[in-house]
Amino acid sequence: MQDTDRDLLPEGLEDRLPVSAAVAARVTRAVIDALDAHGYDRVQPPSIEFERSLASRMAGISPRRMFRFVDPASLRTLALRSDITPQLGRIASTSLAGAPRPLRLCYAGQVVTIKGDGLDPTRERLQLGAELIGMESVAAAGEVVAVAIEALRSAGATGLSVDFTLPDLVDTLAAQALPLAPEKADAVRRELDAKNAGGLVAAGGADYLPLLTAIGPFKSAIEQLAAIDAGGALASRIAALRAIAARLGDSARITLDPSERHGFEYQSWFGFSIYADGLAGILGRGGSYTIKSNSPGGSDEPAIGFSLYPDALIDWLADAEPRRDVLFLPLGHDPIHAARLRAIGWRTVAALGKNCDPKILGCTHRLERGDTVAV
Repeated sequence: MQDTDRDLLPEGLEDRLPVSAAVAARVTRAVIDALDAHGYDRVQPPSIEFERSLASRMAGISPRRMFRFVDPASLRTLALRSDITPQLGRIASTSLAGAPRPLRLCYAGQVVTIKGDGLDPTRERLQLGAELIGMESVAAAGEVVAVAIEALRSAGATGLSVDFTLPDLVDTLAAQALPLAPEKADAVRRELDAKNAGGLVAAGGADYLPLLTAIGPFKSAIEQLAAIDAGGALASRIAALRAIAARLGDSARITLDPSERHGFEYQSWFGFSIYADGLAGILGRGGSYTIKSNSPGGSDEPAIGFSLYPDALIDWLADAEPRRDVLFLPLGHDPIHAARLRAIGWRTVAALGKNCDPKILGCTHRLERGDTVAV
């Protein structure tokens, strides 16, 4: 039997070809440079760790999304990371446990999941992000969202919008303002997230129906949320959202969906999603969370951060990427002169034989008697 699929890639994985790979490098560099300018130091954790470490740092991290296998050296289960954020939690709690707080860290790398999300079959994605560890104040939240927007704009994203959410909304209200039996909480969260009024009533959450009206442009939605706030249970949350929105100013459109839960499995009081014009789906997501201590006698640590998934942005920019000028260097050219040309920005391709054709090699210019001439 002839082997006909040896060169196929598994579903959800793909190569980045030259133009796309170049754009990916440029986007990564732009984001990291923007984060570095705000004092975020880059770290590079490994792509594989012990499963227990990856799955234990934050609530909501499921090892079922990770590729897992046995380490022949330790005979322990290893996992290929599906999210870099827990790795930064480990670094902050171990190697950088003694570093001054708040600790600002950033990262860039590939993440892989066993299956894609919903209708998106993609299983490997580029993840860029930043974490502010040791603080989850309103000021910290404002900085993190503002830095995320600045980083995306520097990478080429346009028409940015930010959607705020309150991941612990049900827990906060159920504690006193709108009492809810613990066994009903998960169903109420699910129906609120689905915006299913009928399902919400059936789940025993009729008192939570007004929350479905506090959705949309921030200024009107936050007023609606304030109007239905039972006994002021959300007063501090509402004040925090207003302060964060004021910090952003006109840098992005701001919307509010306080009951959104999808994708915020480990966030606590604040979460946000970022979108951009011309791009389908979420470009980034972030919020506040807690890093669990795995050491005896250790204490948990608050943090706030964001993760960007710029693959759609990279594809969009690559489609519009102009053709680059390339200078053909014939046999016998002056290498010192060629080096000077590269120093001022020329990209060169040198002939390796008499049959090298500048047009076939994709060159736009050739070097003739020391001058650059269009092909």
